[in-house]
Amino acid sequence: MSDPSDDHRTADSGPESESAADDGPGNPTEKAAADIDSGTGVGDRTAGGPDPRDDSTQIANEERRRKTSYVSVIVAVLGAWVALSTLLFDVGQAGLWNNLSVGALVFVAAGYNYYRVTNDVPLSVGVASLVAVLGIWLIVSAALLELTGGLFWSTLVSGLLVAGLAGYNAYEAREARTVATEPETRA
Repeated sequence: MSDPSDDHRTADSGPESESAADDGPGNPTEKAAADIDSGTGVGDRTAGGPDPRDDSTQIANEERRRKTSYVSVIVAVLGAWVALSTLLFDVGQAGLWNNLSVGALVFVAAGYNYYRVTNDVPLSVGVASLVAVLGIWLIVSAALLELTGGLFWSTLVSGLLVAGLAGYNAYEAREARTVATEPETRA
């Protein structure tokens, strides 16, 4: 007598077993899950052999991961600079709290994305987008809070760099998700 909840399939269990034994997982859901590629290289096709993507796609994905990790580090350093720049320049109360809080938030968020990339997890599109918006806020706040002298220019330039680099990261994260989730086409 056989147990219906038993996942062990034998070669004589029917016509489906021949294809299940050759194709990997017998459960259609498991088979579909085994064919999905996250684009990160972690857990993808562990028993299925080499990655069927062509070499140029693999190289492009590796370059994308390398660039986004460098960009995330640069954005984190810029966030730390914005927060610490209040120590170097004469600043009012509003400018002090603005630069401290926004700089610290940019530092933490960009550091989080760097952590994700270094652990083979794709960048968070939402976090990268938030950092880009914070960069735009730094640009606006430099004039809105009437920052003066070196702090004005430091905040303005840092905001431009943060917005541009984090926007690039958000774009790359979105593109990486698109590449990872698009269906494979075989010639």
